[in-house]
Amino acid sequence: MKTIILAGGLGTRLQEETTLKPKPMVEIGGRPMLWHVMGCYARHGFKEFVVALGYKGEAIKHYFLNYYNLQSSLTVDLGKGEVQVHDGDREDWLVHLVDTGTDTQTGGRLKRLAPWVSDGTFLMTYGDGVADVDVGKLVAFHRRHGKLATITAVRPPGRFGALGFDGDLVSHFAEKPQTGEGWINGGFFVLEPGALAYIDGDQTLWEKEPLERLAGDGQLSAYHHEGFWQCMDTLRDVRYLDSLWESGRAPWARETA
Repeated sequence: MKTIILAGGLGTRLQEETTLKPKPMVEIGGRPMLWHVMGCYARHGFKEFVVALGYKGEAIKHYFLNYYNLQSSLTVDLGKGEVQVHDGDREDWLVHLVDTGTDTQTGGRLKRLAPWVSDGTFLMTYGDGVADVDVGKLVAFHRRHGKLATITAVRPPGRFGALGFDGDLVSHFAEKPQTGEGWINGGFFVLEPGALAYIDGDQTLWEKEPLERLAGDGQLSAYHHEGFWQCMDTLRDVRYLDSLWESGRAPWARETA
């Protein structure tokens, strides 16, 4: 099962870091946020990724093109121009890097990747949030409910989009209300290819009309995650995540029991 990661946004709320690199390449503990997001899935056995590139996508390409060598010990023969790669710790991930346009919105990026996920159920998340979600249980929940889309609902501060529920179905979706707290969109979606029909084109925000229409049609179920979730929107968020990683207390990095 493939995992789409949206990694093409401008990251305007983190301009201190994103002037020279895309937001998912901001480092936490010396590793790009994108690597941490991938780890959330890989720990549960989901190791094939389709990364939707946009703003400064070449930085992400360079990272993965050089990843094998950078994670290994090397012997470099300067005279012959030869490089010998020694053993190192490397992930067995398959990573597809796909350009989806500089100005494309989140829904548009997802729609452009339809050919990559036309063969069945797939996962989708953003390149700037980590959690200790049990992805295997999330997928099982999605299959039990048989809807086109499952959203992971989390409980951070009330500056994000609010979700209303009717049992395990989402009854309404409101992106970033001015007031109020409660369950919000934490990313970590499970989707069927049919969900992409709710996206009109490049300028469609996934978090607006598509989710609202899916909810209205009774096709959006909600997996309630009570555990850790944190996005990386500000320098304060970066410092918080970095402190968790450096202290060895990063919940998203714990191995599955």
